[in-house]
Order: sequence, then structure tokens, then C-alpha cells
Amino acid sequence: MAGDYYQALGVAPDATPEQIKKAYRRLARELHPDASTGDATTEARFREVTEAYEVLSDPERRERFDRFGSDEAGMGDLFGGGGLGDLFDAFFGGDARGAGGRPGPVSGPDIQGTIVLDLEDAVFGGTQPLLVRTAVVCVTCEASGAKPGTYAERCTECQGSGQVRRTRQSILGQMVTAAPCPRCGGQGEMIASPCDDCGGDGRVIEEREFSIDVPAGVDDGSTLRLPGKGAAGVRGGPAGDLYVQIRVREHDRFERRGDDLYEAVHVSMVEAALGAHRSFETLDGTEDLVIRPGTQTGTVLRLRRQGATVLQAGGRRGDLLVEIVVDTPTALSDEEQELLRQIAEIRGLEVAPPDEGFFSKIKSAFR
Repeated sequence: MAGDYYQALGVAPDATPEQIKKAYRRLARELHPDASTGDATTEARFREVTEAYEVLSDPERRERFDRFGSDEAGMGDLFGGGGLGDLFDAFFGGDARGAGGRPGPVSGPDIQGTIVLDLEDAVFGGTQPLLVRTAVVCVTCEASGAKPGTYAERCTECQGSGQVRRTRQSILGQMVTAAPCPRCGGQGEMIASPCDDCGGDGRVIEEREFSIDVPAGVDDGSTLRLPGKGAAGVRGGPAGDLYVQIRVREHDRFERRGDDLYEAVHVSMVEAALGAHRSFETLDGTEDLVIRPGTQTGTVLRLRRQGATVLQAGGRRGDLLVEIVVDTPTALSDEEQELLRQIAEIRGLEVAPPDEGFFSKIKSAFR
């Protein structure tokens, strides 16, 4: 808390520990809920005074405050409990953040499922089924947990408040603290005749089928969150969330690289040298793949907006990258060899002589 702790207690900066303690006790009695109006201003003032005493009564924390004008340590445990949280719980019937009272319905846990997609489904999106075993509302008792025709009864220990109060002594006198009722678990009511189907829980375990809207552009490892589609809460409590893990199968042709798709395409030496046109199947249909004369291995042709959909980008698409791999023939006919030798002669290239036949090699060996 920013502020002058000495001013908050009305003491001088050189006040002794006894003077600080005496000032705090006086102010605490004046601001105690039993002795004041209990309005917001009084509560804030009491908070300020208590925090000031917490710091100034601790020699190390007081030294830090004197040197730096602040104290980094949290509020201590003045009354043997959890600090200001317990203190305000005792004085104002709740924690320091708000009024206390009966706890609300308990939310159900989050659940998880997995969907396996083809690459096409990941790129274009769509609706996919998902079957998950989870807790659902019991239709027999309609989530009340009570056998049909019966009702939950008010807890006799906490009288329906969901809390039990205990009294203890402190330096300020008698203090009252509140805690969840151990008998009803803070629910404020008990079920004398539990539902036969759910055993009083208000929910049962079943397999539930979901229809998942998969957005275009999801990738392997993506996670979708569906609020309120998780397991049902106890006795009508709100449901948790459903988290859907996305897995994408490996495609037989295309590889995904970010928002682009990639494929290596093999072409013959003649196609690469003279140029060619190929009918090329993409995810969107057939494209005319133009291989220009003189294309080398490693050349990348880019088909724009034929790649993966960019997630949450208004339908924008990546590109399809086609890398050309030129295949060198390994078996040539005599006619093909002769044609290539003619080309080599025209271009002034020295090439290896033609291979001799088997019998010619034997004859040469005996010369």
C-alpha cells in the first residue's frame, strides 16, 4: 500500500515500538466493526491502519520502509492466521475482496478430445464429429441430486448458510471467523434421499457426441476451446470447457510449411531442357504447370494462393511451392546415345567414348 504508515497511525517517525503498538490498539478499537458504522470508508481506514502496524511493528520491514518509502514484503500473520485475508474475513463476514456468504455452484472440470484431420480438412475447415465420455446432467433428477418426488433439505448444522462460524480471542478482543460447513460441504442443504441414477451428484457419466466447427487453417497441434462444453457441474453447477486437440494426417503428396504447401516434382532431362507443360493437381483443382526451357534442379515454381488457409485472416491463402527435380537417365538406347553425342559434338563438348561390347572387350585383352 502506498502511503505514510507513520501518518496512518498518528505517530512520529522516531516513535518507539511501544508507542506504535499503543496507537494501533487505540485506532483498531475505534474502527472495529462492533464500534463503528461499518461503512466502506471505515473498512478502508481499518485496512490502512492494520497494514501500517504490520510494517512498523516488524524491525526489518520498518527499516525498509524508512529507507525506501515502501515495503515489498506481503502482509504478515498478525493474528496467527493468513494475514489481512483472515482478518477481514473475521471482522466483515467475508474475505478482503468482498462479502462472505454461501459458496456458489461448483463448476464441472474441463475435458479434452482429439480430432484427426486430412490435410484438405485442415486447409478448408468444416464440421467434424467428436465423441467424448464425460459427466452430463442427470435427466432423472434434473441435476438436483434428489430422488424424484423428494427435495434437498436445509442443513441443520449451518442452518442453510453454507458456513459455520467460530469464535476466538485476539488482541482486539473476541473475533468470529467463518468457514465452509463440514456437513454439507458449503452447499447449505442436504439430500436425504439421493437419486438412484446419479447417487446425489446430479450428473452421470455418458458418451456425448459433439459437432466441432473446425476453422480453416488449423495445423497439427492446434487447440480449440469450446466454453461451457465440458463436464457438467455438481447439482446444476456450470459446465467446464472442452479443449479439442487437432492432429493432421500426413499427405501423400503435399508437405505443409507454415502457410505454404510444398511438393517436389520430377521432370525428365529433355523436359527441363526444352520446356514443357504439365497438368498439375492441387487441393483446389487442376493447374497448368509451366516448365520453362533450361529449368534446373532446385528451381521453385510458386502457385499463388494455392497453399494453406491463414488462420483467422479472412480466408487469405498461402502459396503452393513446386520444386523441380531434373532426372538424369540411367539407361539409354543406342539411338538415344547417338543423338546425345551429336548434341555434344555441336556444343563442342568432350564426352566419354561409347562402351565396348562384351566380346570386343575380350578380344582387346588378347591383343
